[in-house]
Amino acid sequence: MLAHEIMISQVHKVKDSDTVRSVIEKFIEHGISGLPVVNDRNEIVGYVSDGDILRYIGKHEDRIVDSFYYAFVIKGDNEDFEEREQKILALNVMEIAKTKVYQVSWDEEMENIAAILGKKQIKKVPVVRNGVLVGIISRGDVIRNSFKGLL
Repeated sequence: MLAHEIMISQVHKVKDSDTVRSVIEKFIEHGISGLPVVNDRNEIVGYVSDGDILRYIGKHEDRIVDSFYYAFVIKGDNEDFEEREQKILALNVMEIAKTKVYQVSWDEEMENIAAILGKKQIKKVPVVRNGVLVGIISRGDVIRNSFKGLL
């Protein structure tokens, strides 16, 4: 089975000019946890996940800390943390997105896609055709299609 046979072709995505606010709005609106970031030609230039946002929220003096700990122990009051959240919402998505994005061709074999998802420990992989984003495949898509008809 090939990537284009199992991919979701209606991909939620953000532009490289969007803010973190628009990313979070899409996460909430669509019940998702990650989005490809594309340029004006619909080429993938990054990927942003809820984990990227959490890591950024948790930064304090160039080190990662638990956001709960940051808000209530280091800072001691919510107002400073809320101010930090507002600044994060205004950031350009590319300031927190990963720019090394694993992607597969639209004609990639499902077994290879499964290997990439498993080995790289990622939840989703964008699908491209001629360098342009055309779909996305999740771990669940691979599992469902691998065992379809066997259970």
